[in-house]
Amino acid sequence: MLVTDEPRARQYLERIGYYRLSGYWYPFRASQVVSGAAGNPIVQVLDQFRPGCTFQHAVELYVFDKRLRLLFLDAIERIEVGLRTHIALLLGARDPWAHRNPALLRGTFARRVNRQTQRTEHHDWINRLNEYERRSQEDFVLHFRSRYCSDLPIWVAIELWDFGMLSIFLSGMQVQDVQDIAMKYGIARWELLTSWVRAINHIRNICAHHSRLWNRSPADQPKPPKHGELPILEHLAGDHFGQIRLYAVAAVIQFLLRTMNPSTSWADRLKQHVGSFPTAPGVTVGQSGFPPGWEHLPLWC
Repeated sequence: MLVTDEPRARQYLERIGYYRLSGYWYPFRASQVVSGAAGNPIVQVLDQFRPGCTFQHAVELYVFDKRLRLLFLDAIERIEVGLRTHIALLLGARDPWAHRNPALLRGTFARRVNRQTQRTEHHDWINRLNEYERRSQEDFVLHFRSRYCSDLPIWVAIELWDFGMLSIFLSGMQVQDVQDIAMKYGIARWELLTSWVRAINHIRNICAHHSRLWNRSPADQPKPPKHGELPILEHLAGDHFGQIRLYAVAAVIQFLLRTMNPSTSWADRLKQHVGSFPTAPGVTVGQSGFPPGWEHLPLWC
């Protein structure tokens, strides 16, 4: 790897760290195909870089990824706030403390006891919430405590939930309630919504920990729609590579944003940023799963 400005390279390494930055020069390493099973060759990554690779290429990829994470966090915040509102309105009309009432939640979440812990998943979730409430110094929490002696009602407590808690609770709601929320977004199957929210939460955690995002194959992938189920996502239904890369999460985020915030410019900003992908040997934005011509698909227009 060519280093054209050694003092500046040292500054980057001191500021960003060798280990973090090395994740961005790894894609520039050369590779070769070695023998494997018939029809299934094995690609071996070598301890040398492709010709023409420079240290600056890795830095540019790092900067691209940093801005990409900020874009995803912006979209995820909007989805999180929208889901909070819909859940609070739906369950709060039924019981101010619906999130603490096992009778209003799915049995596998609220009533099935784990043999090892002797607790339900809901019990563990409530313990986590209680700790958040106990430690909170938010003004709205302090105000509530000064006037009432009860637990926080759902429309107050939900503002303390992180996205992980929100995702777990959504999956623990009764199927019809999840279905009602899914239908607000034009999703016919509730399983799609819970899967998408889990996947979005996984991406949020990657972004929040400043980890590499652009060419990840997320561990928690969104369930793809069936053929003909969601016409605007039909291209994703038949794209296996897109389904297992970052593009799948970008697509379901955009699908949700179109309903939650129709005036959002997120799609345009993402298209502009992806279009700025740095030119470097051996790497393309296609490694993120973005298919050719994706920016002209109806989902993004």
